[in-house]
Amino acid sequence: MNFDDLRHANFSLLDDAVSDWSKMVDNLKDLEKDANDGLLKDSRKANWKGVSASVNREFVGKTAGEFGDAHTQAESIWKILQDTRDELKDYKKKLNDAVERAVGKKVSVTGTSGGGFKAQMNADPEPKDAKATVDAIVEEIQGILEKATESDSSAAKVLKALADLSKHGFSDAKYKDRDSAADALKDAERLAALAKKKPEDLTAKDFDALNKGFKDHAGDPLFSESFAGRLGAKGTLEFWAGINGHGVAYELRDKTDQFDELQKNLSLTLAAATQADTPEMREWTSNMTKLGNQQIGGIGGPHGFQVMSNLMRWGDYDDKFLNSYGNELIKMEKQLTDNGRHAPLAWEPTGPFTLLNRTGSDSGSDPMTGFMKALANSPAAATEFFGDTFVTKDEDHEFLRDTDDANTHKGKVGLTNFQYLFEERDWPQDYTDDGEKSVAGKNALGHALEAATTGHPPGAPSPDTVIHTRQQADLFEEIVKSVGRDQNRLLEHGYMSDSLGKITAEYMPDVHAALNPGENGDKTFTAQGERATLAESDTTKLLHALGRNPEGYAAVNLGQHNYTTNLLHYHAENPDAFLDGDRGLTASLTTGETAGEIQGIISSGRAYEAELQGGESDAKYNAALDSASTWGGALAGTGIGFLVAPTAGPGAIIAADVASTAVGEIISSITDGAKQDSTGEVLYQNGRAWDATHNDTYTLLEREAEKAGKASGDPNQHIPAKIADAAQAGFGNAQDNISKYIDGEGVPGKLEAKE
Repeated sequence: MNFDDLRHANFSLLDDAVSDWSKMVDNLKDLEKDANDGLLKDSRKANWKGVSASVNREFVGKTAGEFGDAHTQAESIWKILQDTRDELKDYKKKLNDAVERAVGKKVSVTGTSGGGFKAQMNADPEPKDAKATVDAIVEEIQGILEKATESDSSAAKVLKALADLSKHGFSDAKYKDRDSAADALKDAERLAALAKKKPEDLTAKDFDALNKGFKDHAGDPLFSESFAGRLGAKGTLEFWAGINGHGVAYELRDKTDQFDELQKNLSLTLAAATQADTPEMREWTSNMTKLGNQQIGGIGGPHGFQVMSNLMRWGDYDDKFLNSYGNELIKMEKQLTDNGRHAPLAWEPTGPFTLLNRTGSDSGSDPMTGFMKALANSPAAATEFFGDTFVTKDEDHEFLRDTDDANTHKGKVGLTNFQYLFEERDWPQDYTDDGEKSVAGKNALGHALEAATTGHPPGAPSPDTVIHTRQQADLFEEIVKSVGRDQNRLLEHGYMSDSLGKITAEYMPDVHAALNPGENGDKTFTAQGERATLAESDTTKLLHALGRNPEGYAAVNLGQHNYTTNLLHYHAENPDAFLDGDRGLTASLTTGETAGEIQGIISSGRAYEAELQGGESDAKYNAALDSASTWGGALAGTGIGFLVAPTAGPGAIIAADVASTAVGEIISSITDGAKQDSTGEVLYQNGRAWDATHNDTYTLLEREAEKAGKASGDPNQHIPAKIADAAQAGFGNAQDNISKYIDGEGVPGKLEAKE
């Protein structure tokens, strides 16, 4: 900062800029509110179909989000400008005060060419301490100028970095002042330098600084982008592989119990960094995919995919990066397995393998595990990945399947990534830190499938994700077909049932339609968005398999009651939507019948397990119902997304708050320990008492129907009076389907309902 420039600075333009940005912040705040309260809410109510469900609705959501990001970015810029202006004004005052004090000491301070200044003693004769006096004045003024220069240059650096974060659109970077943003960049530079050190040179103090820095700057876009960009893709891989190498990072031997925390914090930092659209990060993501098939640290070292996938277990990575990374990972998987002919032996944790995952769930040798965890946090990328091709029909492979309607001819077929990973892949056997066989890989696959089919991370349903796209519905169809062809794909990996159960719960309209097919199915089992077309046989097999697992049973149970309650409210509010003149009776009773059928199928699965396991079975199932309460509550809040009246006008939308409250009460009566509901009844707690399952279902359906009628203001008394009979017929349908489609695994004889 020049002496004369600061001393005579005119801040009127900067004042105007601060004022303009303040107004911009207020305007964008209003626009953000309008977007969320108007545009986004209207989009949730609209009846999205076809392309609209997958493209237009997503565009509306992203547009609304952009207003929020624009407001956040504008507020950060305003605060930085305001902070910088106030500091520069203060430095100007301090400079002029220092010059005035110098005059009082007979010292003149003037500017020189090139922006400098000089101080000169004007007293005659000069006092003995003249040099000391002049030196002190020079030091004070030089200090003021240096601080002003730092303020000005750091502001410029930070503002440019903020603007560069997003090539298109806006960034959600939020900073309270210039110093916090500038400190983020300084810390990124400092920590990147530490991470570049050789593993053997890293100290415990360095480790603590890295771990604390990543944690302190969690979610900080400027820090994340700057750190990753400075370290580079290769440096990132060398750092994590290096500190996990055998005996290399000797000084960190007492920090190994904190490696899991460092792994998480670094993962979150890198994930945030990939969201930045800067030249540095475009280079980083490109290089990272190229380094995937290379050994890090030379021959014998882990491959880049093995290292990076373990830094993907947390955070929301950029979708484009994940899809590019996934494509290259699949390419290497095909090379290692000869197009799926055998297991990927290179991913086996054999010999002196570097422990790349520090969570204890698995060694991290199989890169597919960490990548599946990344997809679970990035639903759009997951949907695209699972729908992509693993091998085509014409490639050199040995995947043979029935290729005619009569199932008499086996021929080569192409496989998607989903089919390969869920049905065909020989997942490497890994182990936990306790020496137990690990199930982390396929469990992570289940979580990724949940994200891919629902549009949200596992266990986090919302009104914004309840409407399915064509690609999501297609994937669910494939899941149901796959389990329908071979139930062991799920039964032998029961730990996936929580994910597949939650997926099924969010596709209840399609499950209902499959069990009660008919020309008017869409009118009875209404839903927005794209629908999955399911076979009754496959659906029955999936539900039965889920019923045999406590978490799967709990998810489907709650999902059925969530949808049934909303559906009964819908038909009570729109009594002529299905059949003109019957006041919703036919549609409501059909709803009750199908609810009974679903409960019958999953309960027979539960009863089968109860006979196999004895008394411990009920405890597991009841615990699963208890623990599902949080997820069930979130599911209850999504009901409005299912149901839009045919006219789609504001008056035709069901009363979302009333229906949601009703769902919440029903779910609470099942999950709140399901010990006892408000009537003193214990619900779905005895897996051996087949009759009890009937009665619990009848009780809840009658209660749901009564509340729906009351909320409509014009109840049809025939519905609650007859809905239990309809459900009883549904239980009969369930037993018929089980006998027809499941070989010998129906309700065990001693558990069958007494006539």
